[in-house]
Amino acid sequence: MAISIDKQMDKLRARKAELQDEIERIEQIEETLQRAVEDAIRSINSSDRAPRGPARKRAASANTGQRGRPKGSGKRQAQAVKIVTAAPGIRTSEVAKKMGIGPNYLYRLLPELASENLVVKRGAGWYPASANSNS
Repeated sequence: MAISIDKQMDKLRARKAELQDEIERIEQIEETLQRAVEDAIRSINSSDRAPRGPARKRAASANTGQRGRPKGSGKRQAQAVKIVTAAPGIRTSEVAKKMGIGPNYLYRLLPELASENLVVKRGAGWYPASANSNS
């Protein structure tokens, strides 16, 4: 009887070792799945954020077929032309200071005004378009 009990104990120990190996594999799979879920959640959360910079413009205009925001009433354009007319030869940065804005917007705006023949650039300065005929 002692022999049969020893055999049974050996079988139980062997089965316990098999089960322990399976438990370790299951725990590894569980950890892998948990990481995958966390990565997916992070990915979903980061894609919910509004795009920034040029991607924001593309996303905003993708549905309308238009680029960027629509043109406004022309207040800034009129203000820039008025400043250039009052101070011929003024530089872009000086126009920006007088308008109380950063110069980046004017680096785009002033060439647009030049293409509309409202201002002219000579050297580093901007002049009213009417001054162009005098030169």
